[in-house]
Amino acid sequence: MPNLMVGKNQVHYEQVGEGQDLVLLPTLLAEMTVYDEVIDELSSQFSVTRINFPGFGSSTGPIDQTIESYADLIAATMKTLSLPAETNLIGNGFGGFVAGTLAIHHGDIINKLVLVDTGPGFPEAAKEPLRILAKKAKGEGMISVLDAAIKRMFPEDFIALNPSIVERRRSYLVEADPDLFANAALSLNSLDNRPKLSQINNPTLILVGLADATTPPALSYELHAGISGSDLKELPGVGHCPQLQNPSAFLETVIPFLCSKAKI
Repeated sequence: MPNLMVGKNQVHYEQVGEGQDLVLLPTLLAEMTVYDEVIDELSSQFSVTRINFPGFGSSTGPIDQTIESYADLIAATMKTLSLPAETNLIGNGFGGFVAGTLAIHHGDIINKLVLVDTGPGFPEAAKEPLRILAKKAKGEGMISVLDAAIKRMFPEDFIALNPSIVERRRSYLVEADPDLFANAALSLNSLDNRPKLSQINNPTLILVGLADATTPPALSYELHAGISGSDLKELPGVGHCPQLQNPSAFLETVIPFLCSKAKI
């Protein structure tokens, strides 16, 4: 997979497929391979660009501890790759926080927006677990946060029944840079897009797993209430990464939305 210099950052990305452009942004608990179960189908209909955030794969820092900085980096990467304004954007978890922020500040460079198990910002009670994750990662290394990360990604029954998927997630996450992982986790704690959601004018689909323990469904409902004309799709029994846990439901929801004629 190639790398691209964008300002001071090396950005690790992959491009595959043909058709309308589509960018995929992963959750903080994974990297671009979190879309592996759906990449074949997506790339049969779209020109897909997967991007790793700093600290994952061969993407590097430095980057400020704000979601706006990550959104600016993704916007600059898209421009460097000469992706057109008709490009659609999917963000899962952390990638969804970034995608929503990008739509607020750089909405003219994308067309449709898909926000998967994300929100406008965390409530105060949810910020302490992120501080704990960041502190452990920096102090004890990524291996110390693997169990907590897996429990945040998937419901317990899925973990028990899918050991190979769980082990693959662990093997990728342990390779992340702990300092940059911590930086990303802490950047979430300062984000509050609630007053700005009305600035998102892109056609938006909000997809939420009702068993998500990381970004509770209430946060998706806030997005739906704040983004005018947005669509909301609930997936019962599904956790933080529906593209991994239930790829068919993910594709059956996302592809018709992306292929519909609604546009800016």
